[in-house]
Amino acid sequence: MPYAKDHKLKTRGRIVEAARRLFNTHGYDRVTLQMVMAEAGLTRGGFYAHFASKEALFAEAVDSFLMGRGLEWRNEAGIDPTRRELVMAERMIDAYLSEAHLTDLAGQCPMIALSADVARASAEVRESYQKLLAAMIWLFEVNTDDSGPRAREKAMAISALCVGGMILARTLPESPLADDVRRAAHAMARAFCAPSSAAA
Repeated sequence: MPYAKDHKLKTRGRIVEAARRLFNTHGYDRVTLQMVMAEAGLTRGGFYAHFASKEALFAEAVDSFLMGRGLEWRNEAGIDPTRRELVMAERMIDAYLSEAHLTDLAGQCPMIALSADVARASAEVRESYQKLLAAMIWLFEVNTDDSGPRAREKAMAISALCVGGMILARTLPESPLADDVRRAAHAMARAFCAPSSAAA
């Protein structure tokens, strides 16, 4: 019986999602192609029918988050970036800097989980990472009730607080300091999120 027309595409998607979860949990260097293919329920020999290299898979795994697990995550949090309402930015901050997001290692945003790995990766991987950051900046830029010339600068600062706060919270041992860093990043991101007139 022949495979369905979308069989190869679906198989590739399974490999990408398996890799994303494993890279998030263990880091890029500690994950082998054997582990990825086993997680996807496939044999290692089929990998090169879909990807030229592990690095190419890494780039696609990072890129897949935005409209894959990231979309699920935004829907769960009630975030619709296209509504252009302050509440969407507030929900993003609340969900991104939440304890639930911090403890969801496999489902976590790759900007948190893989920053050190991406810094040493190929230009293709870094471009995928940059796309995620650009999408976050855009979300804050269009949803923070600030149309002034500094709107983009404010959006970048909020994004840096969200990602940086979570990287530190994930990296530190479980301690009051890790919690305090995450909560402080949340409070400051929320303060930056307020319209300029309200913050003045």
